[in-house]
Amino acid sequence: MALIKEENIDKIEIVGNGIIQVRQVTKILEDGNELSSTYHRWSFEPGSNVSAQPANVQAIAATVWTPEVIAAYQAQVAAQRV
Repeated sequence: MALIKEENIDKIEIVGNGIIQVRQVTKILEDGNELSSTYHRWSFEPGSNVSAQPANVQAIAATVWTPEVIAAYQAQVAAQRV
């Protein structure tokens, strides 16, 4: 009876304003059978520092966060503060 803990990023989403949402699943397995799973989510605003994130998250940010996307997001945030 071997218990194994697996952690994987199973979902990366980009929402309309350029925010990247990441979901990590943690599974507890016993002899290959899943006993439980839990999820942890976090998100990044356009232009955020993602250097500590996995390579796939960094690559998506580098592709999606063009200067135009970052400027539009910042303008949207500024407009909401008024």
